[in-house]
Amino acid sequence: MNKITYILFITLLIYSCNSEDSVNNTGNLESNNLISTTITIEQELEGGNTILRPVIIQAPDVIDTNKNYPVVFAYHGRGGNNNSWISILGNYTNSGAFIGVYPQGYLESWNLGPEPSNADDVEFTNLIIAELESYNNLNLEKIYAIGVSNGSSMVNKLAIETNHFKAIAPIVSQLIESLPLLESTNPVSVFQVNGAADTSIPIDGGPQFGHVFLDAFESAQIWAFRFNCSENPNTIMLGQDTLYIFDSCDNGKEIRYLRIENGGHNLNLNILFLDVWDFFQRF
Repeated sequence: MNKITYILFITLLIYSCNSEDSVNNTGNLESNNLISTTITIEQELEGGNTILRPVIIQAPDVIDTNKNYPVVFAYHGRGGNNNSWISILGNYTNSGAFIGVYPQGYLESWNLGPEPSNADDVEFTNLIIAELESYNNLNLEKIYAIGVSNGSSMVNKLAIETNHFKAIAPIVSQLIESLPLLESTNPVSVFQVNGAADTSIPIDGGPQFGHVFLDAFESAQIWAFRFNCSENPNTIMLGQDTLYIFDSCDNGKEIRYLRIENGGHNLNLNILFLDVWDFFQRF
């Protein structure tokens, strides 16, 4: 083999290896896109017992590898199941609006004190987000959370104690006395919805399920005061219902409170989420 032939051979060999590495890297990146699946998070409870907790991931059937998707966490109510969110949010995830993440409460509840669960659900959420960080098709700067009833109080707790979410939507619940806002609580946009005819969680506040609930309007005011929002909300009548908007908050955030006059504890989430998603997208 002459000198020129030898140099060409070495050059081609190096190019071939580099090309193969490039293909493998691309394959790894593509295989690391988050698709519809159920993942399990291992968590240790007080006392040393270890449990495996399922988390449903709902994504478009065809992933756009050039897109980083927003993420919406959804927390079910007490006695509920995470698969209830599949039909509610399916149209949005299928269209590629966002990727849905639906954790399962231990013993079908979220630990807010007097609950069946003794799991640390803030830690559980932290572990889920740590897992999501290993995927390359997510926009982790745009994470939002919706919760109903017991799950509503859970998203309030997460917004108070963590900085994961740009906006939250607590549905058919409000702040409770045992979870006050903290000095360390970061500004977050809140869209709180309550039914005035709710017989499970009193809209005017009071004891229920081992908690003491604040008045729903007062709950919105507390968020607004904490983030230096406008003192007097804009009030919009939507038929019989009333929407209160506290704007001009710190960091461009906003607090909304929707009072649905004839609404009970089981509001139509399919209809409500239209407005919730519009709200989330602004932040």
